[in-house]
Amino acid sequence: MVIPRLVIAAPSSGSGKTTVATGLMAALRARGLRVSPHKVGPDYIDPGYHALATGCPGRNLDPWLTGEELVAPLFLHGARDADLAVVEGVMGLYDGAGMEEFASTAHVARLIGAPVVLVVDAARQGRSVAALVQGFASFDTRVRLAGVILNRVGSERHEQICRAALAESGVPVLGVIPRVDGVATPSRHLGLIPAAERRADAVAAVDRMGALIAESCDLDELVALARSAPPLPGSPWSPPLFEQHPPTGSRPVVAVAGGSAFTFGYAEQVELLAAVGADVVTFDPLREERLPEGTGAIVIGGGFPEMYAAELSANEPLRREVAAFGGPIVAECAGLLYLARELDGHPMCGRLQITATMTGRLTLGYRDAVATADSVLTREGERYRGHEFHRTATDPGHAERPLFRWRGSADGFGEPLLSASYLHLHWAGSPELAARLVAACRHPVAESGGRRSG
Repeated sequence: MVIPRLVIAAPSSGSGKTTVATGLMAALRARGLRVSPHKVGPDYIDPGYHALATGCPGRNLDPWLTGEELVAPLFLHGARDADLAVVEGVMGLYDGAGMEEFASTAHVARLIGAPVVLVVDAARQGRSVAALVQGFASFDTRVRLAGVILNRVGSERHEQICRAALAESGVPVLGVIPRVDGVATPSRHLGLIPAAERRADAVAAVDRMGALIAESCDLDELVALARSAPPLPGSPWSPPLFEQHPPTGSRPVVAVAGGSAFTFGYAEQVELLAAVGADVVTFDPLREERLPEGTGAIVIGGGFPEMYAAELSANEPLRREVAAFGGPIVAECAGLLYLARELDGHPMCGRLQITATMTGRLTLGYRDAVATADSVLTREGERYRGHEFHRTATDPGHAERPLFRWRGSADGFGEPLLSASYLHLHWAGSPELAARLVAACRHPVAESGGRRSG
């Protein structure tokens, strides 16, 4: 398939690649192009801004979570109807999982055969910009570093110095962004505030990013660069066909938590659930007092319930309904906290007899986990690759027989109708999870006498 595409990368975090990538998406959409947005790595927050900029679901490309063999098919799946795809990188261009390049922006750029544009923070440097760019261009010749965008340029003289130095390197300058205020999005303890929590402000911020990039970057050259990407072999990923999982009755309703408190989720999860026969309905635990009509299973993903603990607690009718729900429940990270007895002193659902609290410690990283207990999703002995991203802790930290173990750590609570842990999984890498959840809706396993983990 021929899909024009480029990767927006940087030498390090904080260089401005989110502003450039999101602004470029918005600027190209304003030109009438259908833009497919993608993000390297597991991050949920940036894709929310990408979705605002393009009107399309933000999608993640992560070799660790899905396996590198799925990266190109997942890219083709997301971009199949687009005029052009923009991929925002993660951290520095060559920063991967641990000491290796695996799952780095460079790794993903090679897997999808995309040219790379490097966003360089030029503040406090002049000719040295060229040395930095030349080093990145020569570090791995399998990566096509095709252009640079200079960010935070202080003056015309500063721009002239940087351009003159880069002219000797042979790497073209595709944009020069001046130092400006009022464009960056606000952050808190886990990074940017999700777009869904600040809808009107987020829309305005994306509009400002689009205007900034349209004014300061050569959009024609960037589009031409994207169109220089070669055809990408292979076929688009697709979820298992509905016919492979014929229903034994009506389509079960899978209720997926959303709203401001639960913003983390991968688009492919919903697509997989629909493909195996579910009707997916979103509900907002902050505002809705009842589960959707006919709910057969509940999925509560990640997010920031700690920021909305009082409001979630105040919705007592829904908390009671979730606690008494007799069908399968899947909870990841924020969902785990919502199922707890309390969060920072605020009563939650009490489905798990644990307490959850905010801490000062950031838990972040990829996990190579083994399921050490059966659950509605997992089978003992299966391996899963996931990631953690939180500043909370629970007491106890896991069931007597944990759901997962990795490197001496244990996590999670598993029952025939429950899977709850801090581990985030990308279901495209383990499509059997969707099939198991929907099967549990149709053929529920009897829960033992109101037993609860914890």
